[in-house]
Formats: sequence, C-alpha cells, structure tokens
Amino acid sequence: MARFTVTGCCGFIGSNLVQALLDAGHLVTGLDDLSTGFKENIEAFLSHSSFSFIEGDIRDPELCSVACDGADYVLHQAALGSVPRSLEYPALYNSVNIGGTLNMLNAARDAKVKRFVFASSSSVYGDTAVLPKVETMIPNPKSPYAVTKITCEYFAKVYNDAYRLPTIGLRYFNVFGARQNPASQYAAVIPKFVTAFLKNESPTIFGDGAQTRDFTYIDNVVMANLKACDAPLSSCGVSYNIGCGGRISLNQLAQEIQHLTQSSAVPTYGPARAGDVRDSLADVRLAETCLGLQNLIQLRDGLAKTVDWYRTRIL
Repeated sequence: MARFTVTGCCGFIGSNLVQALLDAGHLVTGLDDLSTGFKENIEAFLSHSSFSFIEGDIRDPELCSVACDGADYVLHQAALGSVPRSLEYPALYNSVNIGGTLNMLNAARDAKVKRFVFASSSSVYGDTAVLPKVETMIPNPKSPYAVTKITCEYFAKVYNDAYRLPTIGLRYFNVFGARQNPASQYAAVIPKFVTAFLKNESPTIFGDGAQTRDFTYIDNVVMANLKACDAPLSSCGVSYNIGCGGRISLNQLAQEIQHLTQSSAVPTYGPARAGDVRDSLADVRLAETCLGLQNLIQLRDGLAKTVDWYRTRIL
C-alpha cells in the first residue's frame, strides 16, 4: 500500500486514476478546484476510508504542500485543457498550467516523494508532416496550451536533474473514455460524437474530416501512470508518448461511432479550428521499453466500452 496524491482528481483522467488506485488498495489524496472537473466524478469515493479530497487551486503553493504531505507518489493531472480556449486566454493558461505545475514540483520536492508523474500532451509536436511522432523530435507548439505543456516538461527535467526529484512526463495522444465531459464547447471529439449520435443528432466535424488522430483509451493512460511510478530511475527525466500507435481520420471515426450507436444521423461540417494539428500518430516504443507499457486496448474496443458507458447515462 502506498500513498498517492492526484491533482485534477475530479476530471476525466484524474477520477479514473483515483478509482484504479483505490481498487488496488492504495491511500489517495485528491486535489481539484472544480473549475473544469465535476465532484460527481468522485462521489462514489468520498465515503471511502482510503480517500481524502481537498478542494483548492494548484496556484496556491501552500495548498500544494498540504496535498503532497506524506505522499509517496504524485500524479499531476490538473491543468486547463483545450487548444482553442488557450488561444483566447493565454495568460490564464500560463498561470494555471505552468505556475501551478511549478508549485506542485516544489511541493513534491520538499515532501521527498518517490516519483512525480505528470500529464503532458502530443500537442508539443505541433503540425510537422513527419509521422509517427518520436520523442526525439524538436517540439513545435502551435498554441499557448502546447507551450505550457512543453514548458512543464522542461521544468520537470530540471527538477529531476538539479533537485533529484524523479519525474516522468506522459505525452497523451487524444485520450477518451468514461467520465469525459461532452458538454463544453471545447469538449474532445469522441464524447461529442458519441453523445450526439446516441441522441440521433448530427455532430459537427471541423475542417474536411480527413485530419487523423491517434486516439488513446483511458485504461491505457491509467496503466501508463502506474507503470511510470514503478519504472527504474534511469527512465526518469524523460517524457514519453502515450498513444496506441495507430491513427484514424475524423470521417472514419464518425462512421465507426455511427455504426456502434446505430444512429441514422450524419455529421455536418464547420470551419477548421485555429491551432489544430492536421495529423497525429504516436511512436510508443520508448514507453514500451522504458515503462513496460503493454497489452494496449485498441481504438475499436475502447470505443465500444465508451459507447456502452454513455448509453447508460443518455438513453
């Protein structure tokens, strides 16, 4: 049994991590300011004897210290997401994503945690034509959101090297699954598609739909976080691609979800969104070698599980 701190615990990824950790018998402290997460995501855990919840902001350094006190491992998921929204509010993203992460790094260092695992993003690669994306590629961010993620990677490496705080970054590629919010105008494409088709409504595809993505089922991301905690110290100070190593166009994705939901609705098309990359595909060999990532759930199996989860909540 170990003690974990999970920031962003009320969010999509954070709440799934909390569930996995509690199921494994660990002690968990969750931190979230509820700005984008939902307390209902952790409602089932609030009465759990091994879980404690702190409502607060990672921009508060004292609160970060309280959250990390006694922790063996920190899984730092708290951040503002969405490329389009970051283009509207770059200063806010800088404050939360970079400033908040720096607070958590300081708190984890002072608490002498064994491992600091944090959420980065495939957006750091930008829109280069080279596929698949390999960790040795030079970052080329296209949005303030992407800038915050690569900056956090640099800070984490410095804390690993200069302060001996073992850090591992996980570059998530388009994560999807249970508890992902479909309601926001900035919501990810899969929950938007799934909920629209389940309601027999037409989802919107921005651009021509030929753009491709490497979609990553949530269970793969949970596994990556847990594997990162147990990986050897030689694996630290590095950020790893967390994807499936396959890609699908948004047009094909819509067809797949339409089939799974048995919907008669068809997509509509809108203008391409600023900051979006054209194609994305992860090379996951480094994560397989250094973190032991294996037996990944592939897109179609993950989509079927995701549709089943949303169906119980919509129909």
